[in-house]
Amino acid sequence: MLATASPTYDVERAQAVVRLVIAPIAIGYTLLMHLRSAIDPTLAGWILLLESLFLAASLALWIDIRRRPGNHPARRVLTMLSDYTCITVTIAFGGEPMLPVYAILIWVTVGYGLRYGSNYLLLATVLATLSLLIIAGTSAYWQSQPYLIVTLLLTTLMVPAYMHALLKRSRLAAEAEQAANRAKSQFLAQASHDLRQPIHSISLFTACLRDSNLDGEQHRLVENIDKSLNSVARLFRTILDMYSLDSGKVVAHMEPLPLQGLLRQLIQQNLEAARWAGVEIRLHCPDVHVHADQGLLTTMLQNLLTNALKYAPGQPMLIGCRRRGAHLSIEFYDKGRGIAEAHLENIFEEFYRVRQTRDSDVEGMGLGLTIVRRLGKLMDLQVRIRSVEGKGTLAAIDGLQLASAPARQAAAQPARPQAPSMLNGLRVCLIEDDHNVLLATATLLKKWGCMVDTHTSLPDVAADIDLVVTDFDLGLEASGADCIAHVRALAARQVPAIIMTGHDVRRVQEAVGDDQIPILSKPVQPAELRSLLVALRLKARAA
Repeated sequence: MLATASPTYDVERAQAVVRLVIAPIAIGYTLLMHLRSAIDPTLAGWILLLESLFLAASLALWIDIRRRPGNHPARRVLTMLSDYTCITVTIAFGGEPMLPVYAILIWVTVGYGLRYGSNYLLLATVLATLSLLIIAGTSAYWQSQPYLIVTLLLTTLMVPAYMHALLKRSRLAAEAEQAANRAKSQFLAQASHDLRQPIHSISLFTACLRDSNLDGEQHRLVENIDKSLNSVARLFRTILDMYSLDSGKVVAHMEPLPLQGLLRQLIQQNLEAARWAGVEIRLHCPDVHVHADQGLLTTMLQNLLTNALKYAPGQPMLIGCRRRGAHLSIEFYDKGRGIAEAHLENIFEEFYRVRQTRDSDVEGMGLGLTIVRRLGKLMDLQVRIRSVEGKGTLAAIDGLQLASAPARQAAAQPARPQAPSMLNGLRVCLIEDDHNVLLATATLLKKWGCMVDTHTSLPDVAADIDLVVTDFDLGLEASGADCIAHVRALAARQVPAIIMTGHDVRRVQEAVGDDQIPILSKPVQPAELRSLLVALRLKARAA
């Protein structure tokens, strides 16, 4: 098929609209010929009646398509027959004054080919040719113009044939482009996964170093390593976000979210990065709920916060929430160098980075705001940037719909200390096929007091295991989900589990099929892993 319309574009409805446009044009032209006495009044009356009936039928068809949208071949063929019948009768009996109606015949033929595809283009060409042959056989005027008949027949055959060739070439080019995009996305996803593994292991080894007895200079070196790893981790998350968006796998799951708690958690997770940047973050947000996808909104907020820390180091920053009727906006204010007006129109383009003369090398790929806008569209949110060069920048997410708090909410539990001692004696089954990551993770868990049993694939473990920590991609033999199911079968109970992965988290969640298993995206922050371990142990003790 030549037509490649999107699922939201109803080609039958579009063609019906064209028919509603053509009919009044034909009626107007016939009236003009009648007023100029270019056509017999009686004949003009019959043609006007035919065209009026065609307009009424077109309106009825448009209503039917609105009621029953979609692809209905029988309806398409019926409308094509009615179109060509009306055109044939009008030209055949109208004589020379109705010759311009031939333009409508070509318009209709091309329209069917563009909207419905190659099979309908062939049918339309056959019907148009039959129409001309019938006209030539019944019209005295046309019989007196043999060269005109030949010219119009050749035009009727050559225009659709040429259009078919062009559309076929366009389709092949589009398919090649789609294949290239798929290959690019697959490469980015695989490269992201493969490069995350060593970064993940370095992060864990660095955490082990941090817990060692280091002097001041050594602590500074470890902190610099952490900063570099954090920058690389952000780049990989950006690559994976773009892959997920390009592959069309991202779907918004809207739910009521406590906005103040979400923003506090965001700030808490970025305290170390803010300290490195010398930025003090203040928050002003009412205790409200908004309707959004938690993962998508968190990604948007993280990208905006990262931009503010990157481009306004050493300056205070305010995160505020502003009510706008039934909606709410989240606004990030910074006092950085600002963005020149010439750049504001382009900052949402992919790979566009604001660079100035003698600018220092600011890390990033220029995809952060692109991702923010694309994620916002999935939730019907708008992203707004306002900036004054030398004074600062406002970045805002508009259109968040206020929501009622869930009817049943668990009472907030007081924060408990996440000291490593709380993990003493925790029996962990660690499964990882990358030996460096396996060694780094096992070393860190042991420093926290855990008893670690390491495996590279399906493990044979004792029934008294407390927790499974596994990578998802373990080669051809088994996946992380298979290992969890295997351990649970051996233990004859639902052993708690954690999955760490360098792949798209949503895809892994779908493959695992268990919402109770937390999934961490590599490279995993050691504090994030330890916090989850403590939470799972506290939950197990309370059960």
